[in-house]
Amino acid sequence: MSAIKTLMTGVAMAATMLGASAAQAEDMRIALVVKALGIGFFEAAAKGAEEAAAELGDTEIIYTGPTDTTAEGQIEVINSLIAQRVDAIAVSANDYDALVPALKKAMQRGITVISWDSGVAPEGRMMHLNPSSNELIGNMILKLAADNMPDGGEVALLSASATATNQNIWIDEMKKVLPDYAGIELVATVYGDDLADKSYREAQGLMASYPDLDAIIAPTSVGIVAAAQAVADAGKIGQVNVTGLGLPSEMAGAVESGASKSFAIWNPIDLGYSATMIAYALASSEATAEPGGEIPMGRMGAVTLDDDTVGAMADPFVYDASNVEEFKSIF
Repeated sequence: MSAIKTLMTGVAMAATMLGASAAQAEDMRIALVVKALGIGFFEAAAKGAEEAAAELGDTEIIYTGPTDTTAEGQIEVINSLIAQRVDAIAVSANDYDALVPALKKAMQRGITVISWDSGVAPEGRMMHLNPSSNELIGNMILKLAADNMPDGGEVALLSASATATNQNIWIDEMKKVLPDYAGIELVATVYGDDLADKSYREAQGLMASYPDLDAIIAPTSVGIVAAAQAVADAGKIGQVNVTGLGLPSEMAGAVESGASKSFAIWNPIDLGYSATMIAYALASSEATAEPGGEIPMGRMGAVTLDDDTVGAMADPFVYDASNVEEFKSIF
């Protein structure tokens, strides 16, 4: 009897373990692949992803990325995720083309692939989620500088990496509307590679090379903080205005000091939330990524895809001395 009991107990335990394993396997694993770890913008996006996962109830978020903003680092991460057989990959790309072979391999293995924030070529993903309209962002970053330059003047761009998809698109859109802003001259574009120390040095170099510089536009949350610090350290507050895209939590001090009159950003928490909701909807076949299609984004509504299966989340929002204190504790 004891032998039979032991056997039956073993069978029951095995069945229980199998059931638990099956239940665990039912959890959808969505990998949020960012440009690099340790960047506040992406850490805020991860909070949004976790919020979406909690709302969905059967979802695990794998927040990952390389230690620096390189395509090679992201490819290594993607290959690891393929080996782990995740259900979906949502990537903010360091390079528009270089990630395509790895992401195509992921899709061939049945993994849902989307890009968000910074995109990849269409053949490397099912859809792309822009944080906002590229045209609106391009015009906004220039307008923020122009609003404080009534008589025109010199502006320079401090971007992330030279291959960053979103940065290059926004800069191109900015250049399209530059003729609409009389008297404003774009004198240089430099790259800080989303590294604080390099961005700081590049901002210093801009001020040294262009002594009449009126504004530095940094469409990157790392670059804008570094540029504001460089302006403060150079004693040029009131002479050089720093603007672009940044986080209220990181830019509140720059606004208070006067190094930045205003800046803009969408809510990265909402962006991570939306990317996760989209990845889940596609991976679970609740929606399909096709031109003209709509994909649900939970509390953010739905995104409508254009002919290139690209959609926009929301308009950028401007922060200045009137509201930055309110938002700095949020993200």
